[in-house]
Amino acid sequence: MTIKVGLVSLGCDKNRVDAEKLLYAVSRLNGVELTPAPSEANVIIVNTCSFINSAVKESIDTIIEMSEYKKNGCLSLLIVTGCLPQRYYDELSDELNEADVLVKLSDNANVPSIIAAKFGLNIYNVNNSMCDGRVLTTPSHYAFLKISEGCSNFCSYCTIPYIRGKYRSEKIEDIVDECRRLIDNYGVREINLVAQDVTRYGMDLYGRYSLIRLLEELSKTNIDWIRLNYCYPELVTDELIDMVASSPKVCNYLDIPLQHVDDDILKKMKRRSDNKSIRALFDNIRSRSQYISLRSTFIVGFPSETQENFESLCRFLEIYRIDNAGFFAYSREQGTAAYSMTEQIPYAVKRKRLSVARAIQSRIMSEDLKKNIGNEVIVLCDGIDYDRGMFVGRTQFNAPQVDKNIYYSSNKPLTMGQFHTVKINRVSKLDLIGSFTGEEK
Repeated sequence: MTIKVGLVSLGCDKNRVDAEKLLYAVSRLNGVELTPAPSEANVIIVNTCSFINSAVKESIDTIIEMSEYKKNGCLSLLIVTGCLPQRYYDELSDELNEADVLVKLSDNANVPSIIAAKFGLNIYNVNNSMCDGRVLTTPSHYAFLKISEGCSNFCSYCTIPYIRGKYRSEKIEDIVDECRRLIDNYGVREINLVAQDVTRYGMDLYGRYSLIRLLEELSKTNIDWIRLNYCYPELVTDELIDMVASSPKVCNYLDIPLQHVDDDILKKMKRRSDNKSIRALFDNIRSRSQYISLRSTFIVGFPSETQENFESLCRFLEIYRIDNAGFFAYSREQGTAAYSMTEQIPYAVKRKRLSVARAIQSRIMSEDLKKNIGNEVIVLCDGIDYDRGMFVGRTQFNAPQVDKNIYYSSNKPLTMGQFHTVKINRVSKLDLIGSFTGEEK
């Protein structure tokens, strides 16, 4: 009998990497076949997120939705993994009857054995290290590569240290080996380095920050693009900026989550940067290279945020004109320091400020994108947008899944996962529209 296993993964790209390693471990069971269709699955794994309240709701809604497949008689085992059972194991054990098994993060390696015991499978081929391989859930030309687990920053609004534990770096040789396997097994051309803080990488293992050393070793592989995500501002050094600007393999792209720029709010968030250092950093990046694309994220409506505090953030956006930015309304999370803070901001005020910040950023991006018209750019093709009838891809200045895309036409067939030369002809909202002008490579 073949047991079909499906998986739904929610939340961040770091959680996605966990899911891909879990899929690989499960796939090594004798008699197991992976399926993307929940309606066909005998086993469904829901890899959850519980970072904020909305993620908890999405996770629970998804679990309930997947449990409905039990009614067709095919699904007989619903396993819940990830951050939700890690954070709320006792409560879920009593109340979430839809789940058959709850698995904490530290017990992920037991999932293949749980499935084997349920169906009487031979577990001889199970590799419980979970690091030997991955089943990619992204298009095969790009992948996320997690370089550490956990976080030791303890920002006052964040649940991650309590869910995932303190910061723990992976060894350089293990990360490089995983990168090589992704290239050899899938043909990956772009890796996106992810962690709660990539700039802190290596301090716990090697006694010094080692991101530069890691980038140097990864650059020796056959990878084409290496992208940096989640760089904390206080650890973005001149050496790192220069490497991003000059390396032929490291993308001209820095994702630096600032969360705010007002000193009072940054202090209450327990961030290590302040307005002066943030401005100095962005001025330094722009002075060293005009070609580094900057991305950031911001939280509005943090407890005690005044209109003046918020306007300080808006002025920063107008002055520094960040290439890509995400905005989130503050989520009050039990167990964090900010949960008990007085002067919680009303929901309606948070939503209004969120709308204002997003509108400012959209206008800035729309204005700046027009500067690309007439330029030729190198695009990594992500596939075809059938609604538009055009190819879709990204330059090195745009990260997958979160940043703007480039849509382009071609008078001949093109291949996903290849690099194309595209001439930009116009802007459509926050997307660039162009035409293919060069050979594939």
